[in-house]
Amino acid sequence: MTRRRKPGRTDKPPTGLPDRETLIRFVAEHPSRSSKRDIAKAFSVRGADRVELKQLLRELEDEGLLERRRKQLVRPGDLPPVMVLDITTREPDGALIGRPSEWRDEGSAVPAVLIRQRQAAGGRKRSPAAGIGDRVLARIQPSQSDTGPAHIGKVMKVIDRNRGTTLGVFRAMPGGAGRIDPIDRRGKELVVDPDDVGKARDGDLVEIEAARHGRYGMPRGRVRSVIGSVAGEKAISMIAIHAHGIPHRFSEAAIAEAKSAKPVRLGKREDWRALPLITIDPSDAKDHDDAVHAAPDDNPANPDGVVVIVAIADVSHYVHPDTTLDREALKRGNSVYFPDRVVPMLPERISNDLCSLKQGVDRPALAVRMVYSAEGRKVGHTFHRIMMKSAARLSYEQAQAAFDGTPDDQTAPMLEPVLRPLWSAYQVLARGRDRRQPLDLDMPERRLLLKKDGTIDKVVIPPRLEAHRLIEEFMIQANVAAAETLEKKRQRLIYRVHEAPSLAKQEALRDFLKTFGIALARGGQLRANSFNGVLAKARGKPYETMVNEMVLRSQSQAAYSPDNIGHFGLNLQRYAHFTSPIRRYADLIVHRALVAALALGDGAITAKEEDALEEIAAEISTFERRAMAAERDTVDRLVAHHLAGRIGDDFDGRISGVTRAGLFVSLQQFGADGFVPVSTLGLDYYIYDETHHSLVGEKSGTGYQLGDSVEVRLAEAIPLAGALRFEMLSEGQKLAAATRSFHKAKRGTAKRRGRKRRG
Repeated sequence: MTRRRKPGRTDKPPTGLPDRETLIRFVAEHPSRSSKRDIAKAFSVRGADRVELKQLLRELEDEGLLERRRKQLVRPGDLPPVMVLDITTREPDGALIGRPSEWRDEGSAVPAVLIRQRQAAGGRKRSPAAGIGDRVLARIQPSQSDTGPAHIGKVMKVIDRNRGTTLGVFRAMPGGAGRIDPIDRRGKELVVDPDDVGKARDGDLVEIEAARHGRYGMPRGRVRSVIGSVAGEKAISMIAIHAHGIPHRFSEAAIAEAKSAKPVRLGKREDWRALPLITIDPSDAKDHDDAVHAAPDDNPANPDGVVVIVAIADVSHYVHPDTTLDREALKRGNSVYFPDRVVPMLPERISNDLCSLKQGVDRPALAVRMVYSAEGRKVGHTFHRIMMKSAARLSYEQAQAAFDGTPDDQTAPMLEPVLRPLWSAYQVLARGRDRRQPLDLDMPERRLLLKKDGTIDKVVIPPRLEAHRLIEEFMIQANVAAAETLEKKRQRLIYRVHEAPSLAKQEALRDFLKTFGIALARGGQLRANSFNGVLAKARGKPYETMVNEMVLRSQSQAAYSPDNIGHFGLNLQRYAHFTSPIRRYADLIVHRALVAALALGDGAITAKEEDALEEIAAEISTFERRAMAAERDTVDRLVAHHLAGRIGDDFDGRISGVTRAGLFVSLQQFGADGFVPVSTLGLDYYIYDETHHSLVGEKSGTGYQLGDSVEVRLAEAIPLAGALRFEMLSEGQKLAAATRSFHKAKRGTAKRRGRKRRG
C-alpha cells in the first residue's frame, strides 16, 4: 500500500533530513545499525525533525522500499546480519558460493552469498578456512558489485565439515555394480561402478559423493560410508538425522565428562525440599525438567491473590561455558523428537538422571516465586537457587482427572493440599491471559503411535486438556519473569522473539479474507487479538480450517535474538526461554545469565559468551528449524511407508496448498500431504489465483481452493522420499464471485495481449 502524500508535498525532505535515496543507501550499507534511533543519530536528527524522519521512514516502508525486521529497517530481500550457510558451489574464478541452510520464504529463490574468508597479515588465510560441503556461520553484508551475488558472507565459524555428500539406498546390480535410489524428492538416481561400491550391500542406506562421468549416460556416484540397512528399526528417522546433519553421537570426552558428574549437595542453596513441588508431564516422558506449586497468598495487602512457584532443573551447575559438554550442546542447539526416538541435546547421565526432577530424589533447581493479584496481575517475583525434592510425578491425564473430581490412588491424598491450589492459581492466571489475548489458533496436533518394528500402528489426536494449559501458562509466566529480571539487572541474554507479520503477508491475508467478508485491521492497529477476531468470525463455518491455516501461514517464524522486539503471538513485550534447559540451549544461556546477574554461585555466563550471543542466537535458530524439518520429513516418510500397500485406495482429504503445478492434499487421519498434479485435474485449462489460493478452470469456472474437502485416490507412494501422489476424485466447485471476477479479468487481459500480438 502506498501512503498518499499531503497536497503540495514533494520528495524533498525538510531541512536537516536526509533524502529518500540517502536513507535507503544508509540502510543497505549498515544492516546491523539501521533502527530509527540509529538513523536519527547517524544524521544528527533532533527535536521536531525526528517526527518528520519517522514519517519519511514509514512512507518508505509503505511503498515497499524498506521493511522492518525486528528493530532494524532493511531493504526487501536483504539477509540477516548473521546466519548459517551451506557452501554449495565454486565460481569459475575460484570464489565459494553459499546459501542459507534454512530458507523460510518458500515463495522466492534461495539467495546466493559470495563467501569471503578472513585474511591474516601477508594475505594468508586465517582460520577458519571453509570449503565446498561445509556449513558455516557467516556475517552477511550487501555486495557493492553490480554483478554476481547480492550478498557477501564473511566466515566466522565452521559448524560442520564436508557436507558435500548425499544420501541414498544402495541397490545391487549384476557384475558388482549398483545404483542409488535417492531419498530426496528432487534427487536423481546414480550409478555406482564396482570399484566404488565399497562395503555397501543391497538395501543399505549409504552416503554418496559425486564421481566424474562423461557427457552421456547416467550420473555416477561413489559410496563414501554405509550408515545401515533401511530394513532395520528406526531406519526412517536415521535417514532424517543424516540428511539434515543432526549430531546424534556424543564424543567420548563428552560422555566421560557427563559420567564424572556427581549429585549436588545442599551447600549454599536454599532448602526447599519440604515444599510439595510436583511434575506434570506426558505419560511417556523420560526427563522432567519443570516442577510447580501454588498456594493462596497470605499477605493481607493482596486479598485472594496467589503465589505460583516454578522450579527448573539446574543444568547450569553441570554444564559450564566452554566445556566439552557445552560445546556438544551448542552443536545440537536443542533435542530433536522423532516418533521412534529422541536425539538429546545432553547425554542421558545429565538429561535423564542428574537433571531430571525425579520423584522423591534431591535435585538442584532454579526457582521463580511469582505473586499475582486476584485479577491475574503480577505483583512481583523473585528467583532462588534451591535444593528440591519432587513430591509426585503425574501425567497430564492424571492431573486432569483429579481436577475434574475423579482422583486415583496417587492423586487423592494430594487433591486438597496440592492440586486444588494449583487449579485455583491457574484460574487466576487465566484471567490475565484472557486480558492479554495472545494468538489463539486451533490447529490440532497428530501423534504417530508405532509398532515394535518402527512402522505406524495408528495416528491419534491427543485431547487438549486444561492440565496442558495450566503448565503452559505457568511456564510462560516464568519465562517472562526471567526476561524482566535480566533486563532490570542490565544483563545480556537471548530473547525468544516473534515479529508481527510482514506488510506483504498482511495484505495477502487481507485479500484472502475478503472472499469470506472478513475484515482485518491495518498497519499499526494490528495486534494478536486482531487475528483472534478473524478466527472467531470463521468459527463454525465451512471455511474455519482454511482460515486457521491461512492465519498461521501469515505469521512470522519465532527465533532467538540478543535484541528484544517482543513476542507478537503471545502479546508480550519481553520473553525469554528459561523453562527447558535440558532440551534447549537458549534456556541454558538464560540460566547462566540469571546466575551471573543475581550472584547465585558457579556456572555463570562469561564475558566471552556474552560477546558471542549474536552468533549463538543465529546458530540455535537455524538448528531449531533443522530439527523441525527433520521431524516433518520423518513423519512424511513413515506415512508414505504405511500407505505404500494401499495404492488405489480412496481417502478423504483437505486441500492444504495450491501452486501453479497442482494441489497439495492433506490426509487428516494421517497428518501427511500428497500432491495432485494440475495436468491430471481434467481437460480444462486451470489458472492459478495466488491471492485466493485457488486453481480455476478457464472454461468451466469451477476449481479448487485452499481448505476444500476433497476425495482422492492414492496413485503412487515413495516411502524413502516421503512422497505421495494422488488422483482427484472430487469435482471442482464454483468459487466465490471475487475469485471468478479475478479470472475473468485475467482472461480479458490475456485476450487483449493476444490481439496486440496479432496486430
